[in-house]
Amino acid sequence: MSMLYLGQPEQQQQLEWLGGATLALLLDGKATNGQLMIGRFDVAEGEAPPYHKHTHEDEIFLLLKGTALVWCDDQEYELAEGGVVFLPKLIPHGYRITSKKADLLMINTPAGIEGMFREIGRDKNTPRPPGFEVQADPAISEKYGSIIVGPPR
Repeated sequence: MSMLYLGQPEQQQQLEWLGGATLALLLDGKATNGQLMIGRFDVAEGEAPPYHKHTHEDEIFLLLKGTALVWCDDQEYELAEGGVVFLPKLIPHGYRITSKKADLLMINTPAGIEGMFREIGRDKNTPRPPGFEVQADPAISEKYGSIIVGPPR
């Protein structure tokens, strides 16, 4: 049974992510009874994940600030500030931030992919090991149903 979950900013886990980005986990499967995950990325120009597809969840991006290029099934699209894109599961996709900074809201349904972000990323409340850098890990990604099909676009 679903119940109310109210998460204050100080309760949101902050993860270091690819390219020095920060991912705030706003809602996870535990908070939503597995229904969805919501994260908010603070990213810089050029940030781009490997081209990938999800086997378990659909993904939605809302670009709160900034601009990006989005690829879905090898088609390229421009995403303007305030734009939204729905990326169905099993369809390869990726993006590249084209503005100096961007604020990107990500919604995945159902939840579960947050496990990948937690396992690959680094909780910013923990000490940063010397020389640490977040790296894409195909085996961990696949464990959570995110299949890397190519390099970043």
